[in-house]
Amino acid sequence: MFIATLKGIFTLKDLPEEFKSFVDYKAGLEKKELSDDDEVAILSIQGTQSNHVLILSSYSNVEEIRKELEEAGAKINHTTLKILEGHL
Repeated sequence: MFIATLKGIFTLKDLPEEFKSFVDYKAGLEKKELSDDDEVAILSIQGTQSNHVLILSSYSNVEEIRKELEEAGAKINHTTLKILEGHL
């Protein structure tokens, strides 16, 4: 199982260009219209070159995030989990 670690939490308006396509793709999957102030978390999946996007307004608690990552074959590290808890 791969480990997911936090690269950063950004508002859409401050999102680095390198992550924009990932966020656009995830928003399309969730059929969400994002505003400039929506927060997104970018996770790096260790051992791969993959990023995982979390649109934080889509989650009520960290268990939902943990479940989504497990379905993708990843486990979230403890530090990342605590940081995300503070943003939900």
